[in-house]
Amino acid sequence: MAIRVYKPTSPGRRNASVNLHVEVTKKTPEKSLLAPLNRKGGRNHHGKITVRGRGGGVKNLYRKIDFRRSDRDGIKGTVVGIEYDPNRTCHIALVEYEDGQKRYILAPVGLTDGATVESSKDEPIEPQVGNMMSLRHIPTGMNLHCIELLPGKGGQMCRSAGSYARLTNREGRYATLVMPSGETRRVPIDCRAVIGQVGNADHQNRRVGKAGLNRKLGRRPKVRGMAMSHHAHPLGGGEGRSKGGRAPVSKSGVLSKGGGTRNRKQHSQDLIIRRRKSKRYGQLR
Repeated sequence: MAIRVYKPTSPGRRNASVNLHVEVTKKTPEKSLLAPLNRKGGRNHHGKITVRGRGGGVKNLYRKIDFRRSDRDGIKGTVVGIEYDPNRTCHIALVEYEDGQKRYILAPVGLTDGATVESSKDEPIEPQVGNMMSLRHIPTGMNLHCIELLPGKGGQMCRSAGSYARLTNREGRYATLVMPSGETRRVPIDCRAVIGQVGNADHQNRRVGKAGLNRKLGRRPKVRGMAMSHHAHPLGGGEGRSKGGRAPVSKSGVLSKGGGTRNRKQHSQDLIIRRRKSKRYGQLR
């Protein structure tokens, strides 16, 4: 049982559940792969708060994850242990290669201590869990994670706990993937991906239960815009509860429901076959 519910000895415990992290086999991190993690409290380089509700939290060291693995081609690695990472929802695996180097990778479902992983770009290898290769050599119908959008840039998609994309087709210079959101998109076949589904899928079933745990994660309370004064938020002010007929917006006036956030300079939307949203959503963009 990966999620445990305790007796309701307090109001916070009554509504909370605990992830037991049964996949974790190694308790202490590798010191050579740690780096300091400075928190900005939601502020940009001008010192202005651009993301509200950030601050405080428990100090953590960053675990350096190898999302490319391009310099490890042809070198087999052995999984030393599965570790908990406080900076992400999934677990990470410590891999020691034949030349003595150690790297962290995302731990997929089924990867255990002593397993062998490898990566390749041009030559096909065995499509087993944890192996990384280009989409042109991966059999169709397989579940993938840590997928590149541009060849050599490193894995960018499907990196959270329990996520995966399915390779459905290859045609010409592109491979077709069905994303966890339901979006169907094309990706260059020279991009790499890792076989398998990201581990710790029970993360979504855990309930925080009390505000104190959110504060430890660095999440501060947020006040509703309607509850503010008229000069503090576009939806604030007025006699009683009233939005004034305005669509939901953020403090700076940006649409909070249905507004587009995609970077149009990258032209990534040109490769999308089926969007995750309806046509009405596309019209709002």
